[in-house]
Amino acid sequence: MTAMNLTSQPLTLDLRVTFRIAHGASDQRRNVLARLEDGLGEGAAVPQWGETQEGIQAYLERAAGLVGDDPFLIEDVMERLPAGSQAARAALDMALHDLVGKRLGQPLYRLLGLNPDRLPLTSFTVAIDEPQVMAERVRQSGLPIIKVKLGSPDDEAIVAAIRRASDARLRLDANAGWTRQQAAQLIPRLAGYGIEFIEQPLAKDDIEGLRWLRKQKLGAPIFADESLKTGREMPALAGAVDGVVVKLQKTGGIREALKTIAMARALDMQVMLSCMVESSLGVTAAAHLAPLCDYADLDGPLLVANDPFSGITYEGAKFSLPERPGLGVVWKS
Repeated sequence: MTAMNLTSQPLTLDLRVTFRIAHGASDQRRNVLARLEDGLGEGAAVPQWGETQEGIQAYLERAAGLVGDDPFLIEDVMERLPAGSQAARAALDMALHDLVGKRLGQPLYRLLGLNPDRLPLTSFTVAIDEPQVMAERVRQSGLPIIKVKLGSPDDEAIVAAIRRASDARLRLDANAGWTRQQAAQLIPRLAGYGIEFIEQPLAKDDIEGLRWLRKQKLGAPIFADESLKTGREMPALAGAVDGVVVKLQKTGGIREALKTIAMARALDMQVMLSCMVESSLGVTAAAHLAPLCDYADLDGPLLVANDPFSGITYEGAKFSLPERPGLGVVWKS
């Protein structure tokens, strides 16, 4: 049989507002669209992970001769791929699942045996800015769950301003922006504003610091994000955090994300399913796994001004999966 045709092209996303976190700021994201026959996938170029648009495309070019002719052998295809870009692997993995779903005429969540009625609500992310600017964005959004990016000198002032402007549920994300001492001082004060949990307060390699923080019982659960890519890092995090953040762009796709979620459950950890700044293509792929998770942070399309796809839909914090086959994503007309 003829080998499947794998191609890629740049997918440049313009952001509605400057997206500033502890790692830096951007007004545009240079992602990659992968096509495997009529299956689609997206790779997100995240600079702090060493991913670039050019690197993702180069990896997919090398992978083109390894995909074989049977999209149903997803495990075999992924095992043949060389080490390298996790974002490129994620894009190909998505495209394989999309193609299989289209061949079978079923949406991905059904192929995974999942119930779309069990989707958690999603948060909406507010990037770092002046405290009053962030508070106004939260107020204008009117959304009930907000993820607040921190890692600036004004962190407590930011949370205080947002809390004055809104009674939304707050999730805080320091993006590895604090030292142990800063975290130990800030977390009890921030917990007083009524927060659900804090993501990645310390540097990604400081697992013992996370373990030390958790033992202090500072008043807020701690989730690991940058400290975790795949399930292989999970054993080291056991007892160090209360939960983990799973993203397809980190795990290298849907297959590895499923394994990572299962390992988190085995270690009695909670799971938040999240995304990078991605179009509706990448975020919809992730959303099919959401019934397995406690929390969702799947707001990527809401941050993008020129999303070329239709897939996941939103009604406030509630999101819905498309009923179309595969990922269920189509080009906007």
